[in-house]
Amino acid sequence: MLKSLNENINRIPEGIAISEIDYSNPFHDGLHYNPPARGVWNIVHTGMLIPEAHQIYVCAQGCLRGVILTAAEMNRMENMSWVALREKDMWNGEMESRVVEGCSHIVDEMKEHPKCILVYLSCMHLFEGCDFKVIAKELEDRYPDINWVDCYMTPTMRKTFEPAVMMKKSLYSPVKKLPKNDRLIGLIGCDRSTDKTSELYTIIKEAGYKMWDITDCKTYEDYLLLGSASLLISYLPVVGYAAKDLTSRLEIPHLGIDLSYDEEEIKENLFAFAKEINFDENRVNEIIKEKKSEADEAMKKALEIIKDTPIAIDASATPRAFGLALLLCRYGFNVTRIYSDAFSPKDQKAFDELCKLKPDIEVFPVMAPDMLFATEETKEKENRYLCIGQNSAYFCQTDRFVNIVEGGGMYGFDGIRHMAEMMTDAYQNLKDLKITISYKGLECESCL
Repeated sequence: MLKSLNENINRIPEGIAISEIDYSNPFHDGLHYNPPARGVWNIVHTGMLIPEAHQIYVCAQGCLRGVILTAAEMNRMENMSWVALREKDMWNGEMESRVVEGCSHIVDEMKEHPKCILVYLSCMHLFEGCDFKVIAKELEDRYPDINWVDCYMTPTMRKTFEPAVMMKKSLYSPVKKLPKNDRLIGLIGCDRSTDKTSELYTIIKEAGYKMWDITDCKTYEDYLLLGSASLLISYLPVVGYAAKDLTSRLEIPHLGIDLSYDEEEIKENLFAFAKEINFDENRVNEIIKEKKSEADEAMKKALEIIKDTPIAIDASATPRAFGLALLLCRYGFNVTRIYSDAFSPKDQKAFDELCKLKPDIEVFPVMAPDMLFATEETKEKENRYLCIGQNSAYFCQTDRFVNIVEGGGMYGFDGIRHMAEMMTDAYQNLKDLKITISYKGLECESCL
């Protein structure tokens, strides 16, 4: 019997078996859909990490609505200003002067100049061919006491540099080279704090070093101390462009120790880090043995409670979704779904092993337009799934979910232990899905 094509039920997306996916080109990249899970961070949240800084957005009113509401929800409107662009600014030759005069008006109205101002240009400036160097030079000449930083809110440029990648570079742009502190290590690329119980902090503490983390900075002076670090480390992939810029400008070596759920890769990264700071290799082995034992015990306890509950994971929760899925499957968890649009080359090994171990795992794109109707299948099966990440929780319509973004600050074997404990807690203590995903920016103060 024929059915009307405009019925939602006919548009429910179907997952693709992991064994049938082309890893290098999994989905068509066209029109994008954004699910209403708002815990993920955006460039407003990231810019707010710089203490005592102010943000000025120069863009069309439709775009301004989103960034202004983000600042308002964070109770940080005192750190936000804006200049609204008009259609005639695209052809009257005043685009640069509009930015300069708008920013100048904002600064002149302030009782006290901020130490740093982040100026965000938009897609309109790129389309119009705006010369940001002219703008920056004029603002620096007018207000030499302010450190001006160029930032970009350009979602139309995802094919080149995504806004999140560009923002990470801008986040550290004000940092200048300082006399080296041989006992300071800079952790870059993280919007949220890293667990102080992780192997990284254990090694750093025992080696007599101190970790610089932007999430711990209280003043602008604290923030600038990154320029004195003797080593930069990072474990999230989005920081690659920023790391190259920092090593070039500050002449500080950088060590990438990627977030991973693979035992051998975790060990390799920890030994590489220990070697970089001349930490005793035997002690590293002892720390790994202790942390791995704790992780193993926590995972087994979690499995006893969660049992065969179907589990879904999404890429907003971790950049290594396939690696996490493989880890859980090896412990006996029932991973059935993964939500991700693009796959990291560093996660392909885990993907290949999953294809053999559990080839029927379904993979869904997050931003495909038909995902608008993805909840039609699951909304009558509330709490059937245990999810890791807000996007998967939304699509699966469950109140059982681990509410994290970009790894949640968990690292190494200690991070695996923490993940097991969070999964257990998520299974036993239900969250209100609708309310939880309405909060914009995890770990941020909210006015809601």
